[in-house]
Parts: sequence; structure tokens; C-alpha cells
Amino acid sequence: MNTNTPSARPLPCPLALSLLLAWGSTPFAAAAAETAELPAVTVSASALALGSDAMSTPVTVLAGEDLVLRRDATLGETLAREPGINASPFGAGASRPVIRGMDTARVKLLSDGSEIMDASTVSPDHATVAEPMLAEQIEVLRGPSALAYGGEAIGGVVNVLDRKIPMAVPTRGVEGSIELRGNTAAREAAGAFELTAGSGNFAVHAEGLKRDARDYRVGDGWTGGRRVDGSFNETETGSLGMSWVGARGYLGLAYTHQRNDYGLPGHAHGIEECSVAGNALACPEHEEGEEEHEEEGGVPVVKLDSERWDLRGEYLEPLAGFTRLRVRASHTDYRHHEVEDGAIATTFRNRAHDSRIELEHAPLAGWRGVLGLQGSRRDFRATGEEAYVPPTLTRRNAAFLVEEYTTGDWRFEAGVRREWQAIDVDAAARDRSHDGSSVSLGTVWNFVPGYALGLSLLRAQRLPTAEELYADGLHLATATFERGNADLKAETSHNIDLSLRKTAGDTRFSIGAYRNRVSDFIHARTLDAVEGLQLVEYAQRDAVFTGVEGQIHQRLNAIFGATLFGDYVHARFDGGAGDRDLPRIPAHRVGLRADARWQGWSGELEWYRVGRQDRVADFESDTPGYSIVNLSASYTGRFGAQPWQVYMKAGNLGDELAFSHTSFIKNAAPLMGRNLTLGVRVPF
Repeated sequence: MNTNTPSARPLPCPLALSLLLAWGSTPFAAAAAETAELPAVTVSASALALGSDAMSTPVTVLAGEDLVLRRDATLGETLAREPGINASPFGAGASRPVIRGMDTARVKLLSDGSEIMDASTVSPDHATVAEPMLAEQIEVLRGPSALAYGGEAIGGVVNVLDRKIPMAVPTRGVEGSIELRGNTAAREAAGAFELTAGSGNFAVHAEGLKRDARDYRVGDGWTGGRRVDGSFNETETGSLGMSWVGARGYLGLAYTHQRNDYGLPGHAHGIEECSVAGNALACPEHEEGEEEHEEEGGVPVVKLDSERWDLRGEYLEPLAGFTRLRVRASHTDYRHHEVEDGAIATTFRNRAHDSRIELEHAPLAGWRGVLGLQGSRRDFRATGEEAYVPPTLTRRNAAFLVEEYTTGDWRFEAGVRREWQAIDVDAAARDRSHDGSSVSLGTVWNFVPGYALGLSLLRAQRLPTAEELYADGLHLATATFERGNADLKAETSHNIDLSLRKTAGDTRFSIGAYRNRVSDFIHARTLDAVEGLQLVEYAQRDAVFTGVEGQIHQRLNAIFGATLFGDYVHARFDGGAGDRDLPRIPAHRVGLRADARWQGWSGELEWYRVGRQDRVADFESDTPGYSIVNLSASYTGRFGAQPWQVYMKAGNLGDELAFSHTSFIKNAAPLMGRNLTLGVRVPF
């Protein structure tokens, strides 16, 4: 949960921060206004629309100025500094969130409750189509809180809220914002706007974004040079939506089109001619001249094109005994070309739709709850040189029920979900069908005003994906030859989550511990490795994820505050001979953040240390630790009645050379070096 108070804002420069810290609570503190207590933020992704303080597991909510200063070009990098959350960067164009050591299909991405149906779960080099600069709020639900969105989301759910479908008619007739920003490390220039207008019962909304970022510069001392070749990112996004808004609800429709061109650094050359014989790889030897010629090949480029339609609606008191009806539906036509040496080598296409309906019933014997139905259809096809997955059609249906009961200082929550899946494959392999059940129980005890102790138990089943079942071919981006396993069955997660939170007063904190034992955990088992290429086959084995995460914020006076934060996760296979660590598990992290706010100025100085990761899987290398110092500052002013905001972010001030252990290409694409971002935002 985000525990930042209104004092948790950036300062203009290190000198100013140092002076304010030195003066402490003297003249500045006397001049500052009292900081008001923050109300709990409503978590839209919660089936019961709970406040963040009422959740039985930790929740992260980024909104307002915190979101403006955290936003990056990708969803993964935007969330990567939050406790328990990391990213899986693949250059600058693709990066998904990693929650508690889990990623891809185990972390579900939503657009205001509707699933984002791109191809990012298929491979880490595939971008997500969520755009952080157009987000109004980003929510992260961990562990058992995500049950209403599918048993596969055993890591968690990321819900991106936007304004593309108006839920109300602007009181002044027109409202919106304009934002421009740029940075130095990637020579990025980006601009975004959003505009909502309406009258009577109708409202329309338009928004757009354009980003142009070149190859980014890394920290000092990298043997590969100063910039990562092929780490550019060019994005264009536009959306148009409209709504009918009444006294008891709204119904709206929106169309979104996104184009994205980005490079794929670290592309392995010279392995295309490798072959497989049984469980062994065979790669031809090259003459020295041939190898040099191979290395001169250009960096592949992804050209992504996504069209999406969204339908959203809510209606109060739709039927006797029910207090709210909520509808979400989407249709996506997604495709991207991977271009090598100017020619299309591989095309990935995903035509998909999903729908979701929820009914909240009136209290019955003290119980309040939501029952819902969900369905989706995914037609995925890959053609060309790297079509390592045959065409598949995946259909899923689910029913779920979530209930809560409150008595005195206790709140109890229970949920159940049943899912069915059928996958038709256009290949010699047989079609498969699976089903699974998930059950959760949770409680929150407010044993003292402002304190809450939460406990959640979850038993969830994740159904295998089409790629895990049917992959068969060379995957150059990750330097793997993948084999699916049509005999995979559902994996079963048994999760216990304990949290302690303090949500009021000068000291606030959120601390959590969890243990997740996953029976029949689906993973890519390495059978052989030659010249950097790995032969992997999807298999199942029990695994255990254990970790802690949290942050403690102390308000020192009316101006200053400090936050201590950190996280740790350990993941190993359980049982059998030769227990081993799982690959690409984030290293432990600890940090300290000082914040201040005075009149229109705000500022934040942050240091954190990422430890060395030497608990590695077979064929995986250690990753050295690193320390990062960040500084951010903003000023909010008015020109007459018009508000405006300027902000600055200085990332990696020490120009540290840093490698992300969660990345498939960590050595070919280190993290960004020293970077200065300047931006201006004008709401109206």
C-alpha cells in the first residue's frame, strides 16, 4: 500500500533539501500549514470497491502527483520502485511488472477491470499496450486480492485506470490537461493531452500521446560502450470515447489505436542454424569471417499496431435486491512485425475479446457481495522465421462470488471462482481443455484505531497457456529453443499472506510477509546449452515462494518526512533430488527516502541498494548489486486562475552501472545511467 502523505513530494535541488533538513522544524515548520490526514483511496480493482486500508493484503495505489513523478515509458518501469514489485526490462520498449518474483501469465494486466489482450505474456520482448502517461491511477493487488480476476493471477493484478470513457459530465463543460516532457539519457521527447467535454447527459473524451526516444545511455564502466544499441522507443497512441451519463449510472464506448516501434537489443546472431537431436543441441561451427559478418547484422525492430474497443457501464439498483450492475467488455486486434535487415521476419497476431459482468447484491444477514461472470476468446497466430508457437484458439469462461461481513473491529472476506478453458490448436498436437477452482478467505482486524492486522489464505489454480502446451521452435529474443508439453495440468497455489498496517498519524507503515507453495509449478526446464542457446522444455515441479515487503513513513514535522522501504523474495523448487533456485528472481532491496513540502514546492531524495543475486538457476549467472540515488522536485503555481506544474527527475545520479537480474538480456542491456527528466503539466 502507498503510505506517502501529502508531505511526500519532491524538492528543487540537493542543496535546498540539505538546508531544509538542517533547519528542521524552526522557521519553515512554523510557516507551514498542518498536513491533513489522507483518506483511504478506493481500489477500483477490488470486487467490493474497498478502500485501500480495508484490504486484507497489501495494495499499491499510484495517483496524483506521485503517479506523475513515477511514470515512465513502460508499465514495468513505472512500478519498479514499489516494494514487492520489479520489472522485466527488454531494452526500452518492453517491460512488464514482476510481483513477488512472478511475471508473465501469473501477473494479470487490466484496463479499468478489463483484461489487456496483447502478446506480452508470450515473450518478454513483447510490449504491453498500457500507456502510463495517460493513466489516471494505477493499482496493484497482490496475492489473494486478485482472485476475482482469475486463478492464473497468483502473483497479482495491475489495474490501469484511465479517462477514455467518461463516467460523469464535466461541471464546467470542458476539462483536461496537457503535458510535455523530455529526458537526457534517451534524448526523449514526449507529449500527451486529454480532453473531456459534455452537456446534458452526454460526454465525449479525446486523448493522445507521442513519444520519440533514442538509444539510451547506461552507467559508467560498461564494456559495451555508452549506449545500448537498439534501445530506442517510438510510440503514438490516440483514443476517442463517449458516454451517456444519467442519475443512476453511465454507459460508454471508446476506440484506442496504438503504434509502437522499438528495438530488440541483445539479439543473438549465429544461432539460427542450430538444430535439435533428442535432448541435445547441435550448432555448426563458423569461420572467423562468417562470425564477424553475423555480428554486423542490424538490431531487429518491432513494429506494433493495436486497435482496441472498450465498453464500460455501471447502473445503480438495476434489480430488486441488487445495488449495482457493472459491465466491462473489450475487443482487441493486435499485431506486430519483427523486422530484420529491413524485411519482416516474424509476425505475431492476436485477435481477442473479453467480457465481464458483476452484480452487487444488497446486504443479506450482514453479508455484502458481488457475483460475476467472465468470458474471453483469444485467437493467436505467429507466422515467419520465429513462429515457434502454432496457431491456437483459447476460450475461457468463469463464474465467481466474493462476499464480506463486518462486525465490530473485524472484517471477513470470502471468495470462490470456477474456470473452464478449451484450447484448439492448428497442428498435429491434440486439443486440450482444463478447469480449475480457486477459494480465498481473509480477515482484517482493526485492533486499535489506525492499526490493521490482515490475514489471507488462498488456494488457486492456474491453467496452462497455449505457449506452454504447444511451443516448438527457436525463440531468438530469449536465445532459447522451446518445447511445449501437451500433458501439462493446472498448477495449484497455496498462499498465506500476513500484513500489519498503520494508516493514521505521524508514523505510518505497511509490512507484509507471505509464503506461496505452488504444486506442479510450470517452468521452462533447461535440457542443454550450446553457445548461449538453451534447449528448454516446459515441465512441472513443486515450488515455494517466500518473502517480505514493506515501508515505514515517518512525518518529522509539517514539512519533512522520511521513508524506509525494502523487499525480499526467495523462490526454490521443493522436493525431489537437487533442489534448485528459480531463474530471474529479484535480489533483495532496501532504501531510504527523504521528502519535503513547503508552499508550492515539493521534493524527494531517494537512495536504495539492490543486493547481489547469487541464488541462481542452472545455466544462469550471478548479478552484482548496485546502489541508486534519485532526486525529484516539482513546483505547482497559478497564472491567474489557471494552475500549472513543472517537475524535474534526476535518476541514477551516481551514474551507476546496474544490471537487472529479472531481464533475459541483462548483460546486453544494462539499466539506464544518469538521466535528467524535465516536464510541465497544465490541467484545465
